[in-house]
Amino acid sequence: MSMFCFQCQEAAGGRGCSVRGVCGKTPIQAKLQDLLIYSLKGIAVYGALLRPTGDIEERVDYFTLNSLFMTITNANFDDETLYEQVRAAVEIRDELKEICDEKGLIPDEKYNHLYTPSKDFKNKEEILGALAEKAGVMRNSDEDVRSLKEMITYGLKGMSAYTEHAYHLGFKNPEISAFIEKALLAVEDYFISAEDLVALTLEAGKFGVDAMALLDKANTESYGHPEITKVNIGVGNKPGILISGHDLRDMEQLLEQSQGSGVDIYTHSEMLPAHYYPAFKKYDHFVGNYGGSWWHQTKEFETFNGPVLFTSNCIVPPRGNGLTYKDRVFTTNSAGMDGCTHITKNLEGKKDFTSVIEAAKKCSPPTEIETGEIIGGFAHNQVFALADKVVDAVKSGAIKKFVVMAGCDARMQDRKYYEDFAKALPKDTVILTAGCAKYRYNKLNLGDIGGIPRVLDAGQCNDSYSLAVIAMKLQEIFGLDDINDLPIAYNIAWYEQKAVIVLLALLHLGVKNIHLGPTLPAFLSPNVVSVLVENFGIAGITDVDNDMKIFGIK
Repeated sequence: MSMFCFQCQEAAGGRGCSVRGVCGKTPIQAKLQDLLIYSLKGIAVYGALLRPTGDIEERVDYFTLNSLFMTITNANFDDETLYEQVRAAVEIRDELKEICDEKGLIPDEKYNHLYTPSKDFKNKEEILGALAEKAGVMRNSDEDVRSLKEMITYGLKGMSAYTEHAYHLGFKNPEISAFIEKALLAVEDYFISAEDLVALTLEAGKFGVDAMALLDKANTESYGHPEITKVNIGVGNKPGILISGHDLRDMEQLLEQSQGSGVDIYTHSEMLPAHYYPAFKKYDHFVGNYGGSWWHQTKEFETFNGPVLFTSNCIVPPRGNGLTYKDRVFTTNSAGMDGCTHITKNLEGKKDFTSVIEAAKKCSPPTEIETGEIIGGFAHNQVFALADKVVDAVKSGAIKKFVVMAGCDARMQDRKYYEDFAKALPKDTVILTAGCAKYRYNKLNLGDIGGIPRVLDAGQCNDSYSLAVIAMKLQEIFGLDDINDLPIAYNIAWYEQKAVIVLLALLHLGVKNIHLGPTLPAFLSPNVVSVLVENFGIAGITDVDNDMKIFGIK
């Protein structure tokens, strides 16, 4: 059984994975994910007709968000879960079709092919043949059309991730779901023009901004604005639970339920910014961050000794090498891995993490792998509080340049570029970061400028929104007509689809001359790359010295 996937930066050979995903995704999982997205388009056919009548339930919108999130790189490696999600999608589609039939609402004939698969399919093998091929990436023969449609689809995946996290905190925006529905149908329209696809791509950027703004509001109204915080990277002498992923509602419930249990809670990778929120600081057993970015987990989960809770993507399936931690991995939300316990909500919408806590009590404390502290919490509200200090430093020349180095980290050797770039920056530059890309340089001793740390960590990848808000505030303070006149360079690392929606959001906000690396996306055709270069100044990276010159950094 073959597959084809080129949605992440580690696409094999810079072209695409056709035997097995570099991420660990199997051909069956790849085909089930393709088929799940295809089935969501069937839901969209009828959802688009029913939305104006008010007959779309929230559960349908959430199902779409959650399903798209499942297909993000490193999110779900559980065949059975993906298979059941496809079955559920078909059932929801057929429910909506019945309502449309009752109301006399008839979909456009060009979407007739989406009335497959049938809810009568009996097993995986039945749906993993010709139908899965029809649902795959290569169904579009025109390279440029395929490129634009896939870029939109990957933007929807990232948008869904951020919207789902906000949803868990009770913050919703039906307009985002309506756009996702519209875009899912557009990419399945065989007659749509390339010009309309370009316009839709930019519209996706607009809704990407809305999604990140929604999540920012959800997080800050629920837990307070992030504040400057020093985070311990050592360990205590009690058993621990390591929480990974991105979902702060899960963090809150785990902290509440583990209080007084004798178990400490540690963050991993993108959960590090949870330490910056005031609401979580009241928990004495919330003791620190363990390890680095997501791809180090096969080593760090072994030495952590306790259970690991994945609240979203960034899973690396352990393969061989005597790794023993898989039995200690728990998943929830969109995350999944074959053989691991998955925790779901009860009827009241809450989760019971007792099994995780009880498992931790039987484990040894974490093995110490480093000591010290790292500092973060520089989201927009905190930076605004320092605005006078920052502006004075810019006016005096103490700060000559800001470099946005947000985005993703990953395992390939060429990622060392970002560490080398950070080290080479002159002492009058400040790094603005968000996402796990920061692990390439947030433990370096880069010093400060008049008390302002030279690495300002805004938080998770979705907090790239904070960096955009900061840029717009600086534009206002300095009275500039164009955001691109600010002394800010954009050297962004990408890996998966949340980085795609962040990029589209920045383009929507008018940011130009973004450098993207370590390689440009494999899903971008040469002609689409030319459009991005010509209209937005998108570029790749070269080497540190040359890129310094390009950015005008001396």
